[in-house]
Amino acid sequence: METMSQIKKIERKVKKLQHVVLKETGVTCVAHPTKILAICNAGLVNGLTEEIIVENFKKYGNVNKVCLVPGKSCSFVSYRDLESATMAYNCFNGKLNIAQENKPVYLSFVENLVDFEEEKSWSILPEGLVVLEDFISEKDEETLLELCNFDESCGSMKNRQVKHYGYEFRYDINNVDKDKPLKEKIPMECDFLWTKLNETYFKGFVPNQLTINHYMPGQGIPHHIDTHSAFEDPIMSLSLNSSVIMDFKCDKKHFCVFLPRRSLAIMSGEARYNWTHGITPRKFDVIKSQIGFNTLQRETRVSFTFRRVLQGNCTCRYPFKCDSYAKNNEDKCIEEKVAADLEKTHVHDVYENIANHFSDTRHKPWPNVLEFVQGFQLGSLLVDVGCGNGKYLGHNKNIYEMGCDTSLGLLEVCKNRNFNIFNANCLNIPLKNNIADACISIAVIHHLANDERRLMALKEMARVLTVGGRCLIYVWAKDQKKDNEKSSYIKQDRKNRKAENIEINKNEEEITISENIKLPVHTNRTQFKHKDVLVPWKLKSTEENKQTFLREVVWAEKAVEIRPLETSMHSVFLDFGDFKHRFVAAKARVSLR
Repeated sequence: METMSQIKKIERKVKKLQHVVLKETGVTCVAHPTKILAICNAGLVNGLTEEIIVENFKKYGNVNKVCLVPGKSCSFVSYRDLESATMAYNCFNGKLNIAQENKPVYLSFVENLVDFEEEKSWSILPEGLVVLEDFISEKDEETLLELCNFDESCGSMKNRQVKHYGYEFRYDINNVDKDKPLKEKIPMECDFLWTKLNETYFKGFVPNQLTINHYMPGQGIPHHIDTHSAFEDPIMSLSLNSSVIMDFKCDKKHFCVFLPRRSLAIMSGEARYNWTHGITPRKFDVIKSQIGFNTLQRETRVSFTFRRVLQGNCTCRYPFKCDSYAKNNEDKCIEEKVAADLEKTHVHDVYENIANHFSDTRHKPWPNVLEFVQGFQLGSLLVDVGCGNGKYLGHNKNIYEMGCDTSLGLLEVCKNRNFNIFNANCLNIPLKNNIADACISIAVIHHLANDERRLMALKEMARVLTVGGRCLIYVWAKDQKKDNEKSSYIKQDRKNRKAENIEINKNEEEITISENIKLPVHTNRTQFKHKDVLVPWKLKSTEENKQTFLREVVWAEKAVEIRPLETSMHSVFLDFGDFKHRFVAAKARVSLR
């Protein structure tokens, strides 16, 4: 029985922590009971986990949702009914010792549960993943487990014991040595699996490589994609002696897949080549059913992963996850760090220095973009990605508009014009999925330094679009002459105004970007010779003190517009000189074609 002094002490502690919750998350605690509890002093940063929360709070009812806030010391748990939440509050507040150093947690009621972390899906499988439950009998399981006599010849990884048959998977090179097969082939006790598989689901698959993994409770495996060039499609994994949750991740999607004991998981296509998979190291798993969350105690688990070694290079449709593609295109790919540094020096820093002068030169909106913006109905939401000085904002009073840019100087111009703006990179737009009716990106994507980053920007814009939404993208054109007609860019230099004359600079200066990368410096108002160039911007200050800044640009052929292909798809085609692809984004899938 608590004394009045103890009750008062808990109340003071909770009141103080409620301010911390508000400051860290923006969520307001309330005095009246609700279905949602804030754990005010325990979260990810001090070691609290989803399974610990579920294991304790499920004692008082069906847990509907758990939310752990990245980088914060608080978390939230939601019940299906008010009575359960009230009981948990009364029994656990100031008494349940699951906070840091085994100290008690302090609870408060909140009205709404905000999603601070990536949304987990429990009832969806990645495309290409099939889970065949009860694929083998208990007797078959016993037969296979008898093969698992791990001795000194077996490998020992940080998180598990491993044994290879047919070929050894070498973790130092993340591949197999295809010229050195092992003497020990896949045991004949496994042969019945292929007969059974041919009779049921997947025909014609006979592996020549097997890895047996032995997991003790609490062990797992880091997220990874099996090396593309090492194995053919598909890859199959048989779970023995214990069930487990395997997490699949791609972009911002996170699917929690339950692999029951004696089930066979078949990864092919997108699930095999484009999604990472891994097992979180813990002693019990959190499982979500129709009635809420529950936990499953892990036992010692043995997995038989069957593969067929690939002879030759991978030819999959997922080049940015493919080691064969990277190896064959080393001379075309700019490393990610180099690309990011290049953009910082020759894009972000440049625009920060020239912001006011740049804004002074950007007044009149392009007619096609203006027509696009003005074509949306009352209440539509438009996002200008890379809005600059806001030249395309404020032209349609019937819609709600937001603009984002990396340049604080240009955003200050927008702020002074009373536009709704925020600071963000086009590679990571901090908006929810499927909220915008329209996006525009005018003269932005050509500043990104490699193919993967350009595709990332397209994916981000497609992600924020609603189904049926539209996005207009303009990129600079390399060819400044069409049908013998010169562009306005060329004509701004008087000596280029004659129809037969377009000057091409033959002795361009080159700037060294990294050890293996040099970029030419373009001569303004002349035809372009290269796909990737540095374009000078001469900052007008005083005649005696003129400064020149070099902006990095990758040229493209034409303007494009993302339009619905079907009710749930958008499409865009971009031609960046040598870089050509068709990008398709559905609500649940993004892929190259």
